[in-house]
Amino acid sequence: MAERKLKLSPLDPVWMRVCDEAKAAIQDDPLLGGMIHSSLLHHPTMEQALAYRFSFKLASAEMGEQILREIADQAYAEDPELGAAARADLMAIYDRDPACHRYLQPILFFKGYQAVQAYRVGHWLWSHGRRDLAYFVQMRVSEAFGVDIHPGARIGKGLMIDHAHSIVIGETAVVGDNVSMLHSVTLGGTGKEDGDRHPKIGNGVLIGAGAKVLGNIRIGDCSRIAAGSVVLQDIPRNKTVAGVPAKIVGEAGCSQPAVSMDHKLTGCLDCG
Repeated sequence: MAERKLKLSPLDPVWMRVCDEAKAAIQDDPLLGGMIHSSLLHHPTMEQALAYRFSFKLASAEMGEQILREIADQAYAEDPELGAAARADLMAIYDRDPACHRYLQPILFFKGYQAVQAYRVGHWLWSHGRRDLAYFVQMRVSEAFGVDIHPGARIGKGLMIDHAHSIVIGETAVVGDNVSMLHSVTLGGTGKEDGDRHPKIGNGVLIGAGAKVLGNIRIGDCSRIAAGSVVLQDIPRNKTVAGVPAKIVGEAGCSQPAVSMDHKLTGCLDCG
C-alpha cells in the first residue's frame, strides 16, 4: 500500500469534531460501532478515512479495495488541496442543508458528498495522465451513486449537491467555488461538437432541481437558476433566470444565493 506521508497539523478541528460525533453515535446505537470504527475512528486523519470510503464504496469484482485504497492514499498524500476541498465541501453541506446536523453525516451517508470526493480523486488521476483509471472511477461513481461527473471537469471548493440523484457534469464544464445544486441538474453540451463545449458556472451560483445548463456559456457569479429551467445563453452575475428557454426574471435577491438556498423567485432571504 502507498506510504502515507501526510503532514497535517495535529490540530484539525473538522476531523476532531467528526471523531467526537462518531464516538457519540456509537454510544447512541452500538450496532453502528463496526461501521463507524472502520470508516472513521480507525483512521488518524480525515484524508485516510476518505481514502477508505472511496475504496469501500467503489470496489467491485473488476478492481478490489486494496488497489483503490492505494490510488486514493497516493492522491491525498501528493495533493493537499484534495483534503482542503473535502473539508470545504463538508462545511458547505453542514451550513446549507437543513437535513445535515452533524459533520459525520455526509462522510457516512450522503451520496452527493461521497460522489464529489470520488470525482476529485478521479480528476487528480486525469490531471496526472492516468486517463483510463480516471474513466474507471467515473464509471463506478455513476454506478454506485447515480452521479456522472467527467473527470476532466473542474470543480471548485465548497460544492453542495443536495440529494445528488441524476447529476451530469460534462468534460469541459467548470464550476466555481461555493456553488449549490439540487438533484437532476445537467451541465452538458448541445450536440456532437468537440472541444470546449460545456458551461462555466461562476462562484456562489444556486442551481435548482432539474435545471439544464447547456453549451459553452457562462453563468455569472451569485446568480440563481430556477428549478426546471433550460439555460442556453450567458447569464450576467447576480441575476435570477427561469423558464424554457430560461430568461432573466429579476435580480438574484441577495449577495450569496448558494448559501441562502432560497429558491423562491420573489427574492431570497437576507444572507448578510
